[in-house]
Amino acid sequence: MPARPVRTLTVALLAGLLGALLPAASAHAGAVQGGRLDWGVKSSFQSYVTGPVAKGGFQLKNGAATVGGSLFRFHSAAGSYDARTGAFEASYSGGVTFQGHRKPDGVYELDITVSRPTVRISGGSGTLYVDVSSKAKDTGTVSSERQVPFATLGVGGIDMKGGRTPLTLTNIPVTLTAQGARAFAGYYPAGAQLDPLSLSADVKPEPQPSPPAAAPPPSATTQAPQAPGGFSDAAVDWGVRRTFREYVTGSIGQGGWTLADGAQDGGALFRFPQGKGAYDGRQGTLDAAFAGTVRFTGAQLDLTLGRVGVKVENGKGVLSADVTTAGTTKSAVPLVEFDAGGLKAEGALVTLTEAPATLTEGGSQAFGSLYKAGTEMDPVSLAVALDATAKLPALPDLGSTAPPSATPAPTPSAAPAAAQSGTSPHTGLYAALAAAVLLSAGAGAFLVIRRRRAADTGAPR
Repeated sequence: MPARPVRTLTVALLAGLLGALLPAASAHAGAVQGGRLDWGVKSSFQSYVTGPVAKGGFQLKNGAATVGGSLFRFHSAAGSYDARTGAFEASYSGGVTFQGHRKPDGVYELDITVSRPTVRISGGSGTLYVDVSSKAKDTGTVSSERQVPFATLGVGGIDMKGGRTPLTLTNIPVTLTAQGARAFAGYYPAGAQLDPLSLSADVKPEPQPSPPAAAPPPSATTQAPQAPGGFSDAAVDWGVRRTFREYVTGSIGQGGWTLADGAQDGGALFRFPQGKGAYDGRQGTLDAAFAGTVRFTGAQLDLTLGRVGVKVENGKGVLSADVTTAGTTKSAVPLVEFDAGGLKAEGALVTLTEAPATLTEGGSQAFGSLYKAGTEMDPVSLAVALDATAKLPALPDLGSTAPPSATPAPTPSAAPAAAQSGTSPHTGLYAALAAAVLLSAGAGAFLVIRRRRAADTGAPR
C-alpha cells in the first residue's frame, strides 16, 4: 500500500473527527428564554412617593408585578449566555411608573417610569440598563431615554462560567451611575446605593439551523370561513387589583388563589381564555364569553369569579363574571367598566392593551364593599384572533423555577453552578484529539512495519 494514501486517510480521519467535534466543543452559547428579575429600585424612594409628602403611588405596566413587601417583578427574560466566558445578557419586560406631588390641575410634579431592565455581565463587571422617562426635579423638563446605563452591579466575586440552567443570581448590589442619576431626575447622586436585585434566566442551547420546510399544499392552508361576526379565539387579561392580591396573600388575608377550567396565571394578571362570541370591526363592538375561574381564599374570604364576559360598545367596555360567595352564585355581575377606545385591529388580530378600569356598584358588592364603586382596578387587556392565522399575545414568562430569594444580604449569596471539579469545557475535545493522534500514530507504525517486511521479502510495496 503506497505511503501517500495512508497519510491521506489519516489526515482525512483526523479532519473529519475535528469537524464533528469542534461545533460541539464551541456550543457554549445559549439563548436566554424565560425568567424574572426582582428589584425594588430604591425602597426609600418608594416610601417617599407613597408617603405624606409626595402623596403619590406607583402603577405597573406591561405585565410587571409586585412580590414581597417592596419588590417589582419584571418578566420574560430574553438574551444570551456563554458558559465558557461567563458573558450574560438578558432583557426583561415590564415597567413601573412613580407619581407624586399632584398639582391642582392633576399634573404630577414627580413622574418617573422605569422599564425594560437589561442586565449585562462580562469580565467580572456588570451593568443594569433601563428605559427611563422622567420629569426633572428642579425644572420639570420631561426626558425619555432608552437603555440608559443606569447602575453598576456588584458581580466581581461571582464565577459566571459553566453555569447550568436556570441561571440564578441573588441580592446583587446595585450602585447608581452618573447617567442613571441624571435619568432619575436628580433625586439621588451618582454612587447612591439602590436596592439589590435578584434574577433568574432559563438558558436553552442555540437551535441548529434546519432546512426550510416544504410549503404545504394550498388545501392545507385554507382556513374555514368564520361565521358572520364570529372569531377563532380570544382572551381577556385582568389582575383584579394589585392591592387586593397583596391583601389576600399578606399577613391579614393569609390566603391565596387557585385557578381552574383553563384560567392562567401571568404573575400580575389572570388570563381567561377560549373566548367565543361576536366582533364587528365596523361598529367597534365585541360580545364575548371566556373560560376559566379564579378562587380567592383566606381569613374570612372565599370569592370565586368565573364565566367572565366582556362587552364593548361605543368605546366603552364592561367586564362581568359569575360571582360566588358564601355558597351563593350571582350570574353575570358587571364588575368593572373600562375605556375601550384603544381597541384596534392589525391584520387578523384585534387588541386592547391595559385599558384603565374602574369598579362598578355591582363589583363593589361582589368584593364585600371592600372597595367603593369608582375605585381604580387593574387594567383590562383583550386579544381577539379573527382567524386561525392570528396568534394571541404570550403570557409573561417567569421561567421554570421558583423565584430567587429576596432576603437582603451584604454580599451576593448565590452564584451560577460552576463546571464540575476536575473537568474542563474542552475535556471531550481533548480526549477525542488524543484518540485521533493515537489513530494516526498507529497507522504510521503499521506503515513502517509493512515497509520493513516488504524490504526483507522483496515483495512490492
